[in-house]
Amino acid sequence: MIRLTEIVATRARERSKELAIVAVGEHGTATLTWHELWRQSERIAALLVELEVRQGDTVAYQLPNCAEFVAITLAILRIGAVCCPLMPIYRERELGWMLNRSQARLLFVRDRYHGRCPIDEIANIAPQLQSLEHLIAIGRSSPAIALPETARLSSCWLEQRLTSLSKDERPVEPRAALATDLAQLLFTSGTSGTPKGVLHRHDALMKAANLAIAQLGLTASDRLCVPSPLAHQTGFLYGMWMALALGVPQILQERWEPRLAVAALTDWSATFVQAATPFLSDLVQTVEEGATPPQSLRIFVATGAAVPRALAHRAARTLQTAICGAFGTTEGCLATLCSPADPPAKACNTDGRPLPTVQIRICDDAGRSLPCQSEGHLQVLSPTMFQGYLDDPEGTAHAYTADGWYQTGDLAVIDAEGYLHVTGRVKDVINRGGEKIPVAEIEQLLYQHEAVREVAVVAMPDARLGERACAFVALQAGHTLDLRELCNFLNARRVAKPYWPERLALLDELPKTASGKIQKFVLRERARDLPFHNERVTT
Repeated sequence: MIRLTEIVATRARERSKELAIVAVGEHGTATLTWHELWRQSERIAALLVELEVRQGDTVAYQLPNCAEFVAITLAILRIGAVCCPLMPIYRERELGWMLNRSQARLLFVRDRYHGRCPIDEIANIAPQLQSLEHLIAIGRSSPAIALPETARLSSCWLEQRLTSLSKDERPVEPRAALATDLAQLLFTSGTSGTPKGVLHRHDALMKAANLAIAQLGLTASDRLCVPSPLAHQTGFLYGMWMALALGVPQILQERWEPRLAVAALTDWSATFVQAATPFLSDLVQTVEEGATPPQSLRIFVATGAAVPRALAHRAARTLQTAICGAFGTTEGCLATLCSPADPPAKACNTDGRPLPTVQIRICDDAGRSLPCQSEGHLQVLSPTMFQGYLDDPEGTAHAYTADGWYQTGDLAVIDAEGYLHVTGRVKDVINRGGEKIPVAEIEQLLYQHEAVREVAVVAMPDARLGERACAFVALQAGHTLDLRELCNFLNARRVAKPYWPERLALLDELPKTASGKIQKFVLRERARDLPFHNERVTT
């Protein structure tokens, strides 16, 4: 197995002055060549060795999309440690739990993030952190870092500490990493509850990246734009890692802002983006409002959250690019993916076909395989599966069937041509008096309503029927919507009345993870507290 660090080292030697990273921010743009990126990673690796980070240790970093994130990742991999990126949105509660779970000995943070001070947040929880020994801050490097005496943490500013290293220090000798060694500890996004720590090996991540590269036809002439958080698998693997493996520039956006994203795509001739629904929706809306479509963009892989089919078709027209459906999990990476060569009817309306060496099947409740066109439980057999859940052998074993297939927790259909259609999560099923409501189908229809910007249909408890459907909707600007109009819309499309939502709740925004996934468990909790007023609409 060729390691990712070996690929980057080769780029730094052979194409030292070529562009590796473009970091776009509100206050300007910074760039790094391959030589500069590799040199920065070497210096950070030397610092990690000086701080006695050992092979197999976990190194945590809570950073936005920036050049330092990439350099730190390479440094961690270079010394054989395990990358543990943490979402920058996390605050004391989530951060403390994940740092203790991961047993990270070292943490990198930014001095400021969206008006917050992560250093102060670490100071607030420092006495409760069981394993953390070092805090390294990235930023202005002016004041001393104030931590409580009970913290038992060393602290420093990254740039100051790197400057203090001997200018004559020899490059850190790479610590041999086997293909089966751990490379990544990634916590799931928490769409269904408490996050789980997912462990990935070097070979699984490299295999996953190469499968996607081949399926999409990406080459050395491409440029990858990475709006998804690098601390999420979409950004980490299908943005940063894939760009490094290809040896092509990656365009990072520190904070999502649609107009800035359209400008960056254009200015830096980006050809590829993989991101979730909100990113695609924002790009389309920005272009529809008058921005010039990025002419170089040729592929947008929509994944990470359910993609409204109407949005996919609209995006293909507006952006004049191939919109490719896909399905993946943190545990298994991408399992299915469309190709830019697929007919638009498949690329925009399905979740793709299995990647080479990946198998999928649909099973009933008893675990029996079902024929095509049958809805059931989606299971995956793949060489890119995770090593297991952190310190949870029981949970790891429960994730697999007796014959070794991963149980995704999704409901799906495989059509006659082998394309996957994910129809919902098992937990999303609404059982209305014994009648199962096809949640994903209803949501796809409601996305076609001109007033609907975002929608999620979840179960609300009912004493008589067990469950009823509640639709949470965020409206398009300038529109209104009530339950009667919503049901009239479904009636006009000949949807069976038991499938109509019986409660409509309007929100400014639906709760989401940083990667754009709607947190349905939060909505189910809200729905439990909503009174039911016999609002069933008869049409």
